[in-house]
Amino acid sequence: MDTLSYKTISAKSTTVNKEWLLIDAENEIVGRLASTVAKLLRGKHKANFTPHVDCGDNVVIINADKVRFTGNKMLDKEYVRYTGYPGGKRVRTPQEVLQKKPIYIVEHAIKGMLPKNRLGNKLFRNLYVYEGSEHKQEAQKPKLINIKDIK
Repeated sequence: MDTLSYKTISAKSTTVNKEWLLIDAENEIVGRLASTVAKLLRGKHKANFTPHVDCGDNVVIINADKVRFTGNKMLDKEYVRYTGYPGGKRVRTPQEVLQKKPIYIVEHAIKGMLPKNRLGNKLFRNLYVYEGSEHKQEAQKPKLINIKDIK
């Protein structure tokens, strides 16, 4: 058996084929949307996935203000932040966050599912989230996909 004929091919930043994908988030569940988008950003759906290389696609999400939560999470879930001062703990529910910053919920969920390092920061820059159905990436001709079809 010729062992030299079996070589593992590792993707490089020059050999990666990146696509533009468009996802409509209307009536999608936040967690399920975020896990699928994180997989697309990371490139885990591709055959040439390499853990230390940005081999994922560019993802554009529209209608981020129309996402939904299951159960009572719209009122029970809490987004906590700190001002840095004593007693500066601020808590908001998703209902309050959707009124002020609708895209924050989707971005926060997706960022939490990416690696916590320089690669994760680079992958997060490939994500574009918009409130309505209009977006600025028309020139890239993103391909509309249904996230329920991705395994």
